[in-house]
This record gives sequence, C-alpha cells and structure tokens, in this order.
Amino acid sequence: MTDQTEYIGKSLIQHGTYNDRIYLMEWGEDDPEFIAESLLELARLKKYTKVFVRIPEKGIRPFIDRGFLTEAVIPDLYAGKEKGYFLGYFLSDRRKKAKREEHLNKVLRTALDKSVKPAPASLKKGFNLRMAEEKDLPELATVYQAVFPEYPFPIGDPDFLKESMDSGHNRYFIVHNEEKIIAASSAEMYRDHAFVEMTDFATLPDYRGRSLARHLLKKMETYCSKEGFITAYTIARAVSFGMNITFSRLGYEYGGTLINNTRIGKGIESMNVWFKRLNV
Repeated sequence: MTDQTEYIGKSLIQHGTYNDRIYLMEWGEDDPEFIAESLLELARLKKYTKVFVRIPEKGIRPFIDRGFLTEAVIPDLYAGKEKGYFLGYFLSDRRKKAKREEHLNKVLRTALDKSVKPAPASLKKGFNLRMAEEKDLPELATVYQAVFPEYPFPIGDPDFLKESMDSGHNRYFIVHNEEKIIAASSAEMYRDHAFVEMTDFATLPDYRGRSLARHLLKKMETYCSKEGFITAYTIARAVSFGMNITFSRLGYEYGGTLINNTRIGKGIESMNVWFKRLNV
C-alpha cells in the first residue's frame, strides 16, 4: 500500500492514508495562493494530519501566512541560485511532537561530530559497484522488500523501478558480490532545477558495517556532477546513526528536521535534511 500521486494544476502532489499526509513533490509555478489553499482544503477533507511542501523561496509567503512552519532550508537548491524550503503544516498536535526526541538529538550530535572524515577504503575484493540495468530490477526490488517492510514509495515493485528509470527521473546504483545485490541506492534527479536527491539506500543485514552506503554515495556524486547537477540533498531517517553519519562524513550540511514526516521502518518517522554543493 502506498499513497497516490496526482496533479493540482501543474503541481504534482502525493497524498493518502499510508503516510497520512499531503506532499507537494513538484511545484509547477501555479499561483502559490491557490496551491496553499488547495492543499489545506484537501487535507481537511481527507482528515490528514500533515501537509509537507518543498518549494523555492519565491513561493513560500502564502504558505507562511497560513501557518506553515519552516522545517528545513537548503541554500541555493534551485539551479544553484535560490533557497529551497521544506515547510510543514500540522493538523494534529500529536503529529507535531517528535517521538524519541532525546534519541534524535543524540543521533544529530553524533553525526555533526563526525563531519568530513576520510573516505572509506576501496571496496572489498569481489564486490562491484555499478549503475543498475533493467535486468537488475527484479532482484533490486527484492532487496528493497527485504530491507524496508514499509516505505513511502513502492520501490519493492520492479515495475515502479522500471518506470522511474525509463522516465529519466531515477538512476539506481548497486553493489553486488558476484552472486547477488547486497546494497543499493538511487539518485532522484530534477534536471530543470539542477538538484538531485540521494535516496533509497539499502544494505542487506549480513553486509552492514562495511561503508557500502558511503561508496554508493560517492559513486552517485561523481555521476551527478558529470551530469551537471549543482546541489545534492537527502532526507534521512532521524533515528539512524548510520545514514546521518554517512552524509556528515562526506561533507553534507544539516538543513533541518522534518517532524513525523514519512512512513518508513516501523511507522511514521522524523527525517533529517542534509545538503551539499557538488563539484560540477
């Protein structure tokens, strides 16, 4: 079960009971007054408890005026020139309060303390890292199913992976050990705005602790830089020491926390935003 995607005007949203939210995924530069009001009307109609928006600075005022809160900011997200804002509107006091707040603070402090450490050594002999091909997608979907019993998008469906890859929106990267895929990630690319989301990191349990996510991230950075992307960011589980440390060690900066934002793991979790300007 996942949420549905549809358009309001030219703007793409995702909404449903799975994440119990509306997510403005791509603002189509419709009148921001219209979009802000439409999202709130839909949220009240469907009784969702959060509206989540990613939008450039020029469009934020109507949202702020209606009570949206700034949860994270990425400088120069849009075409390397304009700030990107992650805004949240809460229709439930319970949704507005972060769970395990002390633990989340500890994860963030630990990640920040480990910022910009040396890159990991070479991959273990017998491991290979490359971009995924269409023939890899059924196995890749199985890996995602094994690692993520719950996820905000249907990455456990090979048809979804193929559609996202064929559209040019996603490129998937895999580590395999000559027998099977053992780790994977995805670059979700927004070419019109020259930014990319580094996402969908998964490592099979028997192969964790080998810095495979860092190797994947470095590979994706190299690819995206050559493709002309200016800014990379991620939305990482705020409870995860591993993923937050991975991004901090590779020079990503902390942009803010999205409170109770995404269904992943065992329920709806808070997420940390990290960003980095790439060497184009």
